[in-house]
Amino acid sequence: MHIGIAVLLGVFIVNFVAQITIVNGSSMEKTLHDGDRLIIEKISPRFGNIKRGDIVTIDDPIKLSNDTRPIIKRVIGVEGDRVQIRDGKVFVNGEELKEDYINGDYTYEVNEQYSDVTVEKGHIYVLGDNRLMGMSKDSRTIGTASLEYVTGKALLRFYPFNKIGSF
Repeated sequence: MHIGIAVLLGVFIVNFVAQITIVNGSSMEKTLHDGDRLIIEKISPRFGNIKRGDIVTIDDPIKLSNDTRPIIKRVIGVEGDRVQIRDGKVFVNGEELKEDYINGDYTYEVNEQYSDVTVEKGHIYVLGDNRLMGMSKDSRTIGTASLEYVTGKALLRFYPFNKIGSF
């Protein structure tokens, strides 16, 4: 009986509250690195509490990666925002973003169609922090991501131990 309750409680927590995620790849460098362990909370996306700057996991519906795990990206624009990439910089609603977290100092355009976008209702514009050419498949490649595919928001990195901290 007690084991059954513990199993049900564990399943509930992993599906609806929080889970551990291991970063796979380099698309979020210099913020996150391959093998980093994160705690992802799953409550915010359910209530639409996603804002610019959040690091989110997205269950990749078109499988940009060959992996079955969700992808992890930074939210750059939310519903109604106009996101533009020009001259190596990112602009949201006409203002240049100050992005000290990116790898490199230039954001490459990948698909011109997604370099000047107004984020539609129920979507977000996401970018990897590694903006070097070919290092991140994100909204520059596929356009905006539907909020229905956002599975969580990064809350805390707990490994490696020398980089423990919240986002």
